[in-house]
Amino acid sequence: MIFGQDRAVEQFTAARQSGALHHAWLLSGPKGVGKASFARLAATRLLSEAAGPAFSAAGLETPEDHRIAKLVEAGSHPDLRWLERLTNEKTGNLARNISVDQVRALGELFDLTPALSPWRAVVIDSIDDLEKSAANALLKMLEEPPANTVFFLVTHAPGRLLPTIRSRCRRLDFQPLDDDAMTSILAKALPMQKDFERTRVISAAAGSAGRALALAELDLISLEDKALRILRQGDPTNGRRSDLATELGKRGAGDRYAAFLEILPSVIAREARSLIGAPRQRAVDAYSRTRELVAIAPRLSLDPAATVFQLGGILASVADPLP
Repeated sequence: MIFGQDRAVEQFTAARQSGALHHAWLLSGPKGVGKASFARLAATRLLSEAAGPAFSAAGLETPEDHRIAKLVEAGSHPDLRWLERLTNEKTGNLARNISVDQVRALGELFDLTPALSPWRAVVIDSIDDLEKSAANALLKMLEEPPANTVFFLVTHAPGRLLPTIRSRCRRLDFQPLDDDAMTSILAKALPMQKDFERTRVISAAAGSAGRALALAELDLISLEDKALRILRQGDPTNGRRSDLATELGKRGAGDRYAAFLEILPSVIAREARSLIGAPRQRAVDAYSRTRELVAIAPRLSLDPAATVFQLGGILASVADPLP
């Protein structure tokens, strides 16, 4: 079940039932609002209806005990491909991009007759992660789409995609989730979470269930608090930023470090909106510098502790302007 995206569900369902299903769907919206979940549900429903046995269910739902749903859940459906960044076996880190080889490998799927029904499905999560050559390879497939194949392309930043890719897709817009949807998702995912913790997480997550779950599971709220303390009170002795750098630079903190880089710009942006005059301008400047650093740090494999220490200095500049 997908929460809070009724319009997207209705639009896809109407297209599916019309018998004129577009071959490529661009699932567009903020991170963590259900785009990948939608893609999985939509692909499962499409493949299940095509293969049988027949069933009755609303929207994108497919009975969990349906034979096709079981294959999708097990990751073994022969007519479904899911492309995402791969994990480096040596380092345990995710690759920077989805490679052209991954996209070209789809040709093996298209060269074969579908195994279980006339239909095939491809999910790319996310298309934003395609390296340039991979995007061009995908474009060729969208220009001459294989018969009875549906592409579900997840994007968090549609404006950065090749215009030629956008023009060959039907776009579905996904909105930030309201508090009721967020509450339902968190209650299901984290049933032991206390009410006051859930309220705080929802307030900080800006309508993103993915971000809310990360905030809860990786204890990112405490990191936000430490970042805000530096931003509001400064760090004249460098002690606060040193502590934060030590915490996120230690072995095993990779997931928290990556999540911290992701959330920090929005933390500064929220704070900037509450300020006026010179402090607000310093916060805006800090936001710009932070976005630049968090973007290049993973690509250049910068040292996490040193990166966090530098980010702490940017945060402190909002409260402690240079003379």
